[in-house]
Amino acid sequence: MLHTALPALLMMLALGAALGFVGGLFGIGGGIIVIPLLVVGFGMDQAVAQGTALVMMVPNLLIAWRRYSQRHPVALKTALQIGMLACLTTWAVAHVATRLAPDTMRTVFSLFLLALAVRLLTKAPASPTAVAPPPRSLRCMPLVGVVGGGAMGLLGVGGGLVATPILTGWFRQKQTVAQSLSLALVAPSAIIALLTYSAAERVDWNMGLPLAIGGLFTVSAGVAVAHKLPEKRMQAAFAWMVLCTAVWMLVKPLVLG
Repeated sequence: MLHTALPALLMMLALGAALGFVGGLFGIGGGIIVIPLLVVGFGMDQAVAQGTALVMMVPNLLIAWRRYSQRHPVALKTALQIGMLACLTTWAVAHVATRLAPDTMRTVFSLFLLALAVRLLTKAPASPTAVAPPPRSLRCMPLVGVVGGGAMGLLGVGGGLVATPILTGWFRQKQTVAQSLSLALVAPSAIIALLTYSAAERVDWNMGLPLAIGGLFTVSAGVAVAHKLPEKRMQAAFAWMVLCTAVWMLVKPLVLG
């Protein structure tokens, strides 16, 4: 029993560490990566995989949020507004999403991410001599919580993938600042989602806790690397990550049969 349990434990710790680094680097929880791995690699039910992934995501998101906030302090009022709107939208959309065809909604969301990634990658670089436009007014920024919360309610993941490009594009925030703000949206939504899945007994704590522990050791390193990379390289890396996510979500039904 011990000989079979120990390798599985080490695998979960290593996977959690890898996803914790990615989560810290891009300001996401890593659930969009670990959920299909749990389904394909461990034969886990989709709902249980999503609930188990949340065990890892919640501490990763909270630590990343704290680290980003230390470097880019966000007004508490703005963070609370974004978080509250995200939580309310997540709750409302989740109730609607349960009545919709999940495959159709997943395909629509995937195509949206694909178009977003292509736009980010094909956006013409700014001229070195051009004067950068000032950031827009932050008065409407809490509404980003509605958009990101909608994505969280629809699929349980993806809030940061949607919110970050809006914050960098429309509100003209730096990539790392945008990731800090998106974490204010995703972190509280993930807590609500975890409590909901746990109450429904859709969480495998034996797998989720090692994933979470592994991520605790690497989230801060991912945040540190994000702040050392040039702004353009971070934006390109984020766009490629969104593109890969969109492609995977489109081909996942074929892989899972």
